[in-house]
Amino acid sequence: MYHLHDFASSGNGYKVRLLLTQLGHVYRYTQHNLLAGATHTRDFLEINPNGKIPVLITPEGKALSESNAILCFLAEGTAFMPDDSWERAQTLQWLFWEQYSHEPFIATSRFWMHLCDPTDFRDKLADRRPGGLKALKIMDDHLSRAAFFVADRYTIADIALYAYTHVAGEGGFSLDDYPNIENWLQRVRQQQGHITINDLPKS
Repeated sequence: MYHLHDFASSGNGYKVRLLLTQLGHVYRYTQHNLLAGATHTRDFLEINPNGKIPVLITPEGKALSESNAILCFLAEGTAFMPDDSWERAQTLQWLFWEQYSHEPFIATSRFWMHLCDPTDFRDKLADRRPGGLKALKIMDDHLSRAAFFVADRYTIADIALYAYTHVAGEGGFSLDDYPNIENWLQRVRQQQGHITINDLPKS
């Protein structure tokens, strides 16, 4: 059985929970309050020396961190990861883009506004806003030409991007001006086995 170490409010953890559920995996779940420093204890650092969630423990006892790496591992050999080499490369392209050109702006702003005192981060929030708006425009433009991000079907590229985009409003990014994103979000919600970020398994 897989064992997921997570923090409930994390979009990165939600990605993995969503895919595990849509693949039909039953898994053990342990939540760590990163706001209280739980990911920097000696026990947790033995699982992931980087001190971050999520971490997936395989049935063989191997530990894998980094949310998008976990998505790739779980999706291998399934419909969530394309077989075609070009489509696989496009999937990876979006996964890398999500972590470097989307998450630092959308997700970080959400963290500061949703889980911290936003008045402590007013200047940083302003600095992150242009990057977040740019990311949303790139997504909306792409989705004006395609129903999903890769291969015109639902893949882990969509899961990775959905996780923080659907809660972008919690970071001060309204989606009102991005109709193609709004329509895509609805298509993702309609996928079989979809769960919300608030749907947590029993520990």
